[in-house]
Order: sequence, then C-alpha cells, then structure tokens
Amino acid sequence: MNSLFYLVPAASLVALFFAWFFFHQMMKESEGTVTMKEIAQYVREGAMAYLRQQYKVVIIVFIVLAVIFSILAYVFHVQNAWVPFAFLTGGFFSGLAGFIGMKTATYASARTANATMRSLNSGLKIAFRSGAVMGRIVVGLGLLDISLWWIVLNAFVEEASEAQTLVVITTTMLTFGMGASTQALFARVGGGIYTKAADVGADIVGKVEQDIPEDDPRNPATIADNVGDNVGDVAGMGADLYESYCGSILATMALGASAFFSEGTDVQTRAIMAPMLIAAVGVILSILGIYAVRTKEGASLKDLLGSLSVGTNLSAVLIAVVTFGIFRLLEFPNWWQMSLSVLSGLLAGVIIGKATEYFTSHSYKPTQKLAESSQTGPATVIINGVGLGMISTAIPVVTIAIAIILAYGFATGFTFSTDTLSMGLYGISIAAVGMLSTLGITLATDAYGPIADNAGGNAQMSELDPSVREKTDILDSLGNTTAATGKGFAIGSAALTALALLAAYIEEIKIGFSHVGKTVLQVGDRAVETVSATITDIVEYYDITLMNPMVLVGIFLGAMMAFLFCGLTMNAVGRAAEKMVIEVRRQFREIAGILEGKQRPDYTSCVRISTKAAQHEMIFPSLLAIIVPMLVGVFFGPAGVIGLLAGGLGAGFVLAIFLANSGGAWDNAKKYVEEGHFGGKNSSSHHATVVGDTVGDPFKDTSGPSLNILIKLMSMVSVVMAGLAVMLHG
Repeated sequence: MNSLFYLVPAASLVALFFAWFFFHQMMKESEGTVTMKEIAQYVREGAMAYLRQQYKVVIIVFIVLAVIFSILAYVFHVQNAWVPFAFLTGGFFSGLAGFIGMKTATYASARTANATMRSLNSGLKIAFRSGAVMGRIVVGLGLLDISLWWIVLNAFVEEASEAQTLVVITTTMLTFGMGASTQALFARVGGGIYTKAADVGADIVGKVEQDIPEDDPRNPATIADNVGDNVGDVAGMGADLYESYCGSILATMALGASAFFSEGTDVQTRAIMAPMLIAAVGVILSILGIYAVRTKEGASLKDLLGSLSVGTNLSAVLIAVVTFGIFRLLEFPNWWQMSLSVLSGLLAGVIIGKATEYFTSHSYKPTQKLAESSQTGPATVIINGVGLGMISTAIPVVTIAIAIILAYGFATGFTFSTDTLSMGLYGISIAAVGMLSTLGITLATDAYGPIADNAGGNAQMSELDPSVREKTDILDSLGNTTAATGKGFAIGSAALTALALLAAYIEEIKIGFSHVGKTVLQVGDRAVETVSATITDIVEYYDITLMNPMVLVGIFLGAMMAFLFCGLTMNAVGRAAEKMVIEVRRQFREIAGILEGKQRPDYTSCVRISTKAAQHEMIFPSLLAIIVPMLVGVFFGPAGVIGLLAGGLGAGFVLAIFLANSGGAWDNAKKYVEEGHFGGKNSSSHHATVVGDTVGDPFKDTSGPSLNILIKLMSMVSVVMAGLAVMLHG
C-alpha cells in the first residue's frame, strides 16, 4: 500500500477534530433569554422526532435491499461478496453526517440570534462556523469510510492478478456510494416535503391572508416551518453532499484502476491514490478559508457575499496550487496535464457559483427586476421567475460542457480517439473531485443558511428588538443566495460524477462477465479476452449507439424519470401544504385569542401533519429511483441502462438548475420587497412575491436538489446491478 495513503485517514481525523472544536466553541455561547431557549428546544425536539421516524422507514428499505444484494452475491454469484456490507456502511455514514449537522444547527440558531444582538459579525461567525461543523463532518466521515474500505478490501480481496484485484476493489467500493445515495434521497425528499409543507402553509395563511409577519408566534405552522429548515436544508443537504463527495472520489478511483490497467500496478495505484489525496488536501486547506470569513458591522448583502467569497476563493486557489504538487509527488506520467484537469473542475465550480449568485441574489438586476414585476400581481412574478430560471441554465451548462472538453483534453493531450477514451474519462472524473475538493467550506456556506433563517425565526417569536430581526434578515438573505449557490455547485459536480459513473458501469459489466464465467467476448470479427476488453470493446459488443432502439428507449425513459420524479415530489408538497393550510385556518377560526396573542396556538398538530405527510409521501418517489434502473437492466440490458443514465443526466441536470435558480430568485425577490422596495411588507407587491416564493419553495428545496441525487442514484443502482444485467443479457 502506498505510504502517501495514510494522509487520507489522517485528514479525516483532522476534519472530525475541527468539527468537534467548532461545535464546542458554539456551545459555549449563550442561547439568550428563557423564551429563546424554550423555542429552540421546541424546534430541536421536533427535528429529532422527525429524524427518528424517517430512519425507521429507511432502515426497513436498507434491510430489504441488503437481502437482495446478498442473494445476488451468495446465491447467484453475480456480485462481489462484500457488496451488501459496503452498501450498509454507506447509508449509515450518510445518515450520521446529516444527523450530526442537524443537531448542530438546532443548537446554533438561538445562539446566532443572541450573538446578533451584539453585532452582525458575531452572528455571522457563529452561524458560519456552525455550518462548518457540517462541512467538516461530511468530508471527515467520507474520507474515513473510504479509507476503512480501502484497507479492508486490500487485506481480503485477491484476484488472478494484482491489477485485476485493484479493479475489483475500486468497483466494489462504489457500492457504498449507492448506500449513501439511497439514504440521501430519502433524506432530501422526506425533509423537503416536510419543510415546504410547513413553509407554504405558514406563508399562505399567515402572510397573505392574515398580514402577520413571517415566523410570528401567533402562526400555528411557525414551529413546523423552523423544524423543517433543519430536517430538509441541513440533514437532507448533508446526506446529499456526503454522497456527492464520496461518489466523485469512488468513481475516479474505479476509472483510475481501469484506465491504467495495462500501465503496471505501480502507476495504477497512483491513479487510485490521486483523488483521495486531492480530497485530503482540500480538507486541510478549507480550514484556512473558514478562518478567513469575517465582516464589518453594518455590512450590506454584497459585503457579506464578498466575505464568504474570500474564504471559498482562498481555499480554491490553495488547492489548485497544491494539486500540482500531489501529481508531481505521485510521479504521475502526465502530472501537469492531469493537474490542469483538476483545475478545470475547480474553475467550473467557481463559475457556476458566481452565475447562481448573479441570478438569485437581490444585489443584482435579475432578482431586482423580478421583484419589480410584483407591482402587476403574482402572475407576472411567476412568469418572470420561470423565465429567469430557464435563462439561468445557460451559463452552468456551457461551463460544464467546456470543463468536460478541457478535462478530457488535458488528460489526453487533446487527442480525441477511442485509444484515449479511458484516460479522458479519468480526467473528467478527477475534475469532479477538484470541484468538490472545497466542499469543507462550500458546505459551510450552504448549511449556514438554515441556521440564519432559524435565528430570525427565534428572534421574531421571542419578540426581540426589531433591529435584531433586521440583522438576521440580512444573514438570511445571504443564506438564500449561498444555498442556491450550493445547489448549483452540487448539481454541477453531479453531472461530472454521473458521466464518470457511466464509464464505471461499463467496468462493472466486465467484472459481471467474469462472475458468469465468460472469459472471451466476440467483438465483431475479433475475439477479445474479457479481462483486457476496453470501454470501446464493450460498447461495440452491446451495440451502444443511437441507432440501437434499446439505447433510444433508455434515453426517453431517463428524461421521463427526471420530470416524473419532480412531478411526484411537487404534488406531495402540494397535498401536504393543503392539509397545513386547512389546519392553520381552523386554529385561527376556532381557537379564540390567537391573533390577539392571548392564546398559544397548537404547534404540535402542525408538526404532526408535516411529519406524517413526509413519511408517507417520500416512499414512492424514492423507491422509483431504485426500481426503474433495475427493471431497465432486466428488460433492455446494458444498452438500455446506458440510455437511461444518459437521458436522466441530460434532462435532470438542466431541470435541477432551472428549479434551484427560479426558487432562489423568487425567495430573494420577496426579501427585496420586505426591505422596503415597491411598497414593502403587507403591500400588494409583497403578497405577489409571497405567492411566487410559495411556488418556488418546492422548486428549490424539494424537487430541484433531489434531482441531483436521482441522477447519481440511478447510476449507482445500475453499477451494483450490472452483474444481473450481464447474466440476463450476456
């Protein structure tokens, strides 16, 4: 085992130490008044109760899937025997990352509100470093899980040759990526339904019908809304980015093992080590970026965005420089070209982040224009928001397209041929690792958002001085933008990772042939040994071209899956929100004294509605993402699966950006009006932007971010079930 490998588990322990340190520092701060503590406790208990219920459902799904994988491995022998165990650990660590991040957030919100009474900078620092706990936990647990499996499989797996052993180890490790993706999808879908049912219900009845402020303690849905911010935007998002992070590293390791198969095991091992080492260095350097984030009192939204940019840009520049050193230290054959592939991924991430910021922040014209359209009613707000979201897809899509060409080109010396295909795909995959290497700090900017949002809710319900709510609203507006940026960043990395997983699927097909005893393939008029077959050979063997109807059927099914999944999750939010609206109206009508503040609303019933709806509604869409790739593999074979993954990637990538940016722009247009523009709060313009925001809620917090996971989960399921597809269509 390469001695440099031990930097990886060491970096994971450093990340976990800083997660503990930031959590410990946050817990030293005061939660404020008795009322502030009481509200924080309500939210904490509601969030934990929901998560316990969600994990009960997810555990059942995991047990069923683990049994299926065990049958395939031990009865039919079409899978590696380690697959069921890797799958379970991936799900466990993904769930653990979300749980710890959410626990931190529920302790941090009241402390952020209390610190904001001192200064804006104090509030920013607590919220951001509490968000950094999530960032540290995700990268720390991710690298720890990868390290442990690398050690275990190296000790127990032994194939005919050392090179083949490395291929089997890396493709087996992809399985725990499926476990992480499965858990993440349930967390994102369930959490998204929970939070948006409460949010939409609270806004429609509270803001529009009763003209009471957001997070007003008189609104029965306000506690459920604050709980939802934690279960959806923290626990769900943490599990989501955990699987993105691990998926990119694992896919690159698998491609490294296959791309350098004939170069000797020494070079092959270096190719496997590279993504782990880049991620490990990113863990260390992003800590410097976290400490660079600070601001001045009275800072504008642009100033705050600049403060966060200093941290993320510093981390990105340092990682870019050190990457060259890593490849040089590994004595990689084309070390500086491969470093440029990583750099193309890093730059793509930065550009996507800036583009998202431009289209969703009310510091810029697109969202300001969207807010201005509210003067003519909610219809124009919705039309313009949809149009803005569609236009906003252009820059990320073009950026990813250029990044793919550059990453492939740098890795192959800009030689685009079948002979350089594996090397080029490795370059694309390592670009995804580069994009996610700053995750330790970019995730901190994402998790910071719901903490700031909850801090504002706590300040409002605790009836603190209005100046405190004004400061938390500034932090919350920043959080809306950073959350949208984080979603754009996640979907961009998903596109690169899913492309790499397509190639990993073909590698798994090769291993599937060995499981069923097929050692020679008849490719055209050539007989090719399975173990040395290239990606091009497998593509030719299964006739994976656009002229093959199986591929075309798969493409249509993949594109359909993106829209079907969004439709199911949006309707789920709609149904749950209807129940919430009916309950809130009932309480206002039947419980005397609520609107006068003389009687406390029944918060528990609203929490119960969101919990029950999320548990029930999340199951079908999530299971669909697992079942459809299995069925396509069974009925249409590997050619159909490749089409499915390509169609899902193309449609899902663009649709996810559209949904995230439309939703983010609607939310910040509402904030812009609330700051006093176009009539301010409780004006007709405000009501129009609230309607736009309620439409955008499931766009940006349920369907959009879940698509990111859908794309990769379908790929992961296909990889894991490749052996079955080969057995039926060998």
